[in-house]
Amino acid sequence: MRKTATKQSGKIPAQPGPREVASVKPGVPSDAESVIPGAGPSTHPGERPTVRLRDAGPDDAPRYAPEWLELREGPDAAARAGDLIDPLRIRLANLPGKAGLVIHDLGCGTGSMGRWLAPRLDGPQHWILHDRDPYLLHFAAVASPRSAADGSRVTVETRRGDVGLLTPDALAGASLVTASALLDVLTREEIGTLATACTGAGCPALLTLSVAGRVELTPSDPLDDEIADAFNAHQRRGGLLGPDAVTVACEAFSERGATVRLHPSAWRLGPAESALTAQWLRGWVGAAVEERPELKEPAERYLRDRLEACRAGELKVVVHHSDLLALSRPTGGAS
Repeated sequence: MRKTATKQSGKIPAQPGPREVASVKPGVPSDAESVIPGAGPSTHPGERPTVRLRDAGPDDAPRYAPEWLELREGPDAAARAGDLIDPLRIRLANLPGKAGLVIHDLGCGTGSMGRWLAPRLDGPQHWILHDRDPYLLHFAAVASPRSAADGSRVTVETRRGDVGLLTPDALAGASLVTASALLDVLTREEIGTLATACTGAGCPALLTLSVAGRVELTPSDPLDDEIADAFNAHQRRGGLLGPDAVTVACEAFSERGATVRLHPSAWRLGPAESALTAQWLRGWVGAAVEERPELKEPAERYLRDRLEACRAGELKVVVHHSDLLALSRPTGGAS
């Protein structure tokens, strides 16, 4: 798998947090009926907000709005598996010859992974932020945290282009690879390539928020399971792994000698997250209907009822995800 030829990079000192750059950030619609373009689960094979895995022209307009990433940042942070941080810290502390950490964040979006993880790790950090959207790269850079857990400096570098396909050479010198909501839009071959790149470079990988294929809605509805099954089938279109991705990734990393840890990381959405829930519902049901058009009429009733319950603060949703930590054997001889 090849690296893209189109890339922009530059080192940028970390700058103030999101509140200080709010003027460049579009506002989230207050009306729950407003539809954010590109929000919700992916409805096009091979795409995820801000990360493109298939061929695309370097000047293609971004197809996903940053408002969706802003909506999900809080629930993402709450869901990510904090229990994986201690074993990651131990491995990073034992990496050979490292004066500081070099972290590649794939499909960084607005930089939420860095804002969550950098303050949880010690020592100087240099984040290499990969994305195809120059606006999001700029925002991720200026909204990055300034310091690590121990007060050490955090800097960032941005790279624009196709970031879903990596080689060990591309990760030379890397301490860690991170990504969110990525594995489920990969094929078996692409996950094998990612695992080969990480294990070949001897760097750990923290891959968070991969869909697990299970959703719980309270109160329940007789159509819940049918919508979920259709959505999962949609996620497997074109050879993509969808909810099977985490299992395949565990196998791929293990076969290449990595130690793999898995931890649940569910979204737990209630009245406080109603805007996100409404957007997620539209994408979830829309993908199910696209997969099974015969669901269109009952799904319209279902979505209408679910959105009404969401507006009334009566709907709770648990969207199950999994976080994966793959600890590859370091290439420099450390254990």
